[in-house]
Amino acid sequence: MAREAEGGAIDFAYLEGFVGGDRAVVGEVLDLFRQQADGWVGALSAANPGWPDLVHTIKGAARGIGADALGEICAHCEAQGTDGLPAVRASLAAALAEIAAYQAKG
Repeated sequence: MAREAEGGAIDFAYLEGFVGGDRAVVGEVLDLFRQQADGWVGALSAANPGWPDLVHTIKGAARGIGADALGEICAHCEAQGTDGLPAVRASLAAALAEIAAYQAKG
């Protein structure tokens, strides 16, 4: 049975439906996203010349897990440049907090 996201940063029902309700796969996908995000956080800087590629990567990964708000913020950042990076960092943090809360509920 799908569980609703508390803060709305991630549509867990989408993710659960996408993997056919397999809780183990949901856990693996979310763990992978969190592991990748550990590396993304430090690189989300205007000083990093690869930030556009990173934001594009985050956008795709976010949309893949149902974090549509993060995906949209990344799309805006791609269009507006480094001024959008703080919003990407904040939205990524919100998504990660929601993932942690979701996984803590088991």
